[in-house]
Amino acid sequence: MRINKYIAKCGITSRRKADTLIEQGKISVNDKVMTSLGYIVQEDDVVKYEGKIIKLIEDKHYIMLNKPIGYTCTNSKNFDDKVIFDLIDIDTKLFSIGRLDKDSRGLILITNDGDIYNNVVHPRNEIFKKYIVKLDKSFLHSDKYKIESGIDIGDYITNPSRIKILGKNILQIEINEGKNRQIRRMFDVLNYEVIDLNRVSIGDIKLGELPIGSYRVLSNKEVNYLRNL
Repeated sequence: MRINKYIAKCGITSRRKADTLIEQGKISVNDKVMTSLGYIVQEDDVVKYEGKIIKLIEDKHYIMLNKPIGYTCTNSKNFDDKVIFDLIDIDTKLFSIGRLDKDSRGLILITNDGDIYNNVVHPRNEIFKKYIVKLDKSFLHSDKYKIESGIDIGDYITNPSRIKILGKNILQIEINEGKNRQIRRMFDVLNYEVIDLNRVSIGDIKLGELPIGSYRVLSNKEVNYLRNL
């Protein structure tokens, strides 16, 4: 098994980020710092991450969380006292597939399966994520086309999106990318403030009626959908 895939299957991080760990000299095999991204792990190899032995995880977890406002999507408490993993009663290292900022709420997918992570975040899949957005004032129909066509948010021109107007200041928007605070920045360009942002679906995975702060295990159908992206 290729070294980055092995690291991912140990639940440390995704395959893409595993390459970075190798480049940073944080991975060793048989007490020698690994330098080859293409190394194939043998059955009797001892692989370590920052000096600690890592092993393949037998049990994989696939979870949907309805993230509350005020929680961050990080594994470290150095940045904030409230993190999403505090809400999940599973004694295994997990990571979120994508993020929502601290002031946003809604659907977060959580796993320890690096392959699933890569399927969802890889740009080639262009999975649309759906949000319900509440603005600080009425939304002008003339601004709908500007956002849907792609808009310059300062350092990036967004991909085309889909907007459905649900009320005078309530919209449904679908995007297939996830730059930092992207939706807030998109509306800010047109002088709107997002006062509530709720993600309700990622591709075919829907939040449904899951209560805020609660989580559930994904169904086999949902897991297979993610595996086959």
